[in-house]
Amino acid sequence: MQKMVIVGTCAFDEIESPFGKTGKILGGAGTYIGLAASNFDLDQAIVSIVGSDFPQEYIDILKNKGVNMEGLEIVKDGKTFFWKGLYHNDLNSRDTLVTELNTLADFNPIVPEDYKDSEIVVLGNLHPIVQLSVLKQMNTKPKLAILDTMNFWMDSALEDLKNVIAHVDVITINDEEARQLSDEYSLVVAAQKISEMGPKFVVIKKGEHGALLFEGENIFFAPALPLEEVFDPTGAGDTFAGGFAGYLASTGDYSFENMKRAIIHGSNLASFCVEKFGTERMQDLKPDEINQRLLKFKALTQFNIDL
Repeated sequence: MQKMVIVGTCAFDEIESPFGKTGKILGGAGTYIGLAASNFDLDQAIVSIVGSDFPQEYIDILKNKGVNMEGLEIVKDGKTFFWKGLYHNDLNSRDTLVTELNTLADFNPIVPEDYKDSEIVVLGNLHPIVQLSVLKQMNTKPKLAILDTMNFWMDSALEDLKNVIAHVDVITINDEEARQLSDEYSLVVAAQKISEMGPKFVVIKKGEHGALLFEGENIFFAPALPLEEVFDPTGAGDTFAGGFAGYLASTGDYSFENMKRAIIHGSNLASFCVEKFGTERMQDLKPDEINQRLLKFKALTQFNIDL
């Protein structure tokens, strides 16, 4: 069984959308990635930091999904990272109402000894210096290092970001971020320029319009599954990354052909995430549901044509 280590936030979210609002609920990139990856056969651990206000119930949710939580630092009398957001009617745009870094402001990730030989490292959206520090802790070079980032780091820590990008195999960003990072409008050209920075594979997420995978001259597109109801897009991108990485870890195959399948698995799991607020849908997801929806993805994309 392959090992995977995830570095990312375990957090509190508070969400308001046209479909309702929540109080403080379980969130964080590390949480979503871990829950998604738990649907595959692998040995995974989350490295994160929370305050003593983080309920044991939330830790148990992840543990019960088979996620090793030895790398979770709990700061006595500390407060957990908190984000509050308001989604607009189309759910594609949102306003950040509150961001409280709290314990995350002084996060110094420590990878557990048993996971310093992990085949896959997933670097969730954090400061690039923090992400790079994780790679430096590994005893051996991971077979696959996957980086997620966002435009905030492009604005505030671009050189640090470029430094960590040079050390990873896969980068996952959305279309707006890809254009900003590359200074190119065409996503094909943008992916080429980003690949020249270091990653062999570039994944560009387009939300409800699917995802693109690039490797050299090879391009693959996976649609997003049309859904009757979308309640909350929070964590969909991280769920996609967790499904993508989890599938790759479970197969041990990092070829372009298998990455295409991983993109579908990531998109499939992300389609569940948005159906309820927060992590609720991912907590009670059943294998039969996942497989049935994979069949829908297959039907959506499969066709015969005479040439």
